[in-house]
Amino acid sequence: MKLKQRVVLLAILLVIFIFTKVFLIDNLETSAANREDQRAFQRMLAGLRVALDPRLEHTLQSPWEIAAQWVVPREVYPEDTPELGAVMHAMTTKKIVKADVGYKGTQLKALLILEGGQKVVFKPKRYARDYIVEGEPYAGYDRHNAEVAAFHLDRILGFRRAPLVVGRFVNLRTEIKPVATEQLLGTFMTVGNNTCFYGKCYYCRETEPACADGDVMEGSVTLWLPDVWPLQKHRHPWGRTYREGKLARWEYDESYCDAVKKTSPYDSGPRLLDIIDTAIFDYLIGNADRHHYESFQDDEGASMLILLDNAKSFGNPALDERSILAPLYQCCIIRVSTWNRLNYLKNGVLKSALKTAMSHDPISPVLSDPHLDALDQRLLSILATVKQCTDQFGPDVVLVEDRMTLSHL
Repeated sequence: MKLKQRVVLLAILLVIFIFTKVFLIDNLETSAANREDQRAFQRMLAGLRVALDPRLEHTLQSPWEIAAQWVVPREVYPEDTPELGAVMHAMTTKKIVKADVGYKGTQLKALLILEGGQKVVFKPKRYARDYIVEGEPYAGYDRHNAEVAAFHLDRILGFRRAPLVVGRFVNLRTEIKPVATEQLLGTFMTVGNNTCFYGKCYYCRETEPACADGDVMEGSVTLWLPDVWPLQKHRHPWGRTYREGKLARWEYDESYCDAVKKTSPYDSGPRLLDIIDTAIFDYLIGNADRHHYESFQDDEGASMLILLDNAKSFGNPALDERSILAPLYQCCIIRVSTWNRLNYLKNGVLKSALKTAMSHDPISPVLSDPHLDALDQRLLSILATVKQCTDQFGPDVVLVEDRMTLSHL
């Protein structure tokens, strides 16, 4: 064999060796990531049941201090939370020391201060579990039980970006009125034998109060994020116009995602992938009302999209609003970890997991069976949408590896 041929052969063998090595390393890394996703899923399933137990492992700290220490730029609470039940027990049992009208917004809520100085947002029950909200997917009052269910779905999906929520029964006459501000107290009334209030908000009306069953009102309480983590509000790039006959650009421009990718903070960092995670989350719960979203201030796009205000969800189990998935099917990218988690939840696992996670909540059953069945059906639609993307562009383009290190000091 001539020297030139030998050189060419050696060069070819070297190229094959390099490509083989890169391929093997790539596969090993992918396999290792997938195995970790599987382990994380099993850990999640093992910790699904959260018994509301007042005992704390860190006895020198209050439940509020513990929950505040959990918050980091990419998580509201860590994967391993042995004190989660204790914090949620405190949220549903601690004495209410002050009650005020809710922070500004469109829907009725109350701001409560619990013993120890912790703020929580109280959303009252407006509908029975089997009530179907007709009309647009964002129609109707806020659903308090939707906040509870959405929090547990956030746990199941492994996002951990939703503030803690738990159901609570409050006695409006003995627990709220004695500590209510004049502004809130002025909205109380009696309808028949029931104590009611209508609060202060954009859509709050004296003619549309929320009423207790006698004096006892069912609702949800959402843990206020620590003040050391101020929030920044952003317009959602796939927000609706809420004006009849006027479409947002994303509703008619199929290349809209390309434009989004050129604007900050979606041109780099994790924010666009967070938007797509959120679209999946919102589609599952039927939330078409995320016109804005919050992140932590001065984050330059690095912190998470926080899953706040999920109460416009679980209104109609028969309505699957596909437009909620627009970020997914227009951008055709998804985190590998999210894709893996969704696949693990197939074949009825999602419904079963959510039912188990909510079983210890004080207002259980949180959702009616039709809503739980709808989750499994919507999951299949999400998986089919991703498959369409991979068929068109290939899995290497669609499935994005983005695992960010999360530190809890």
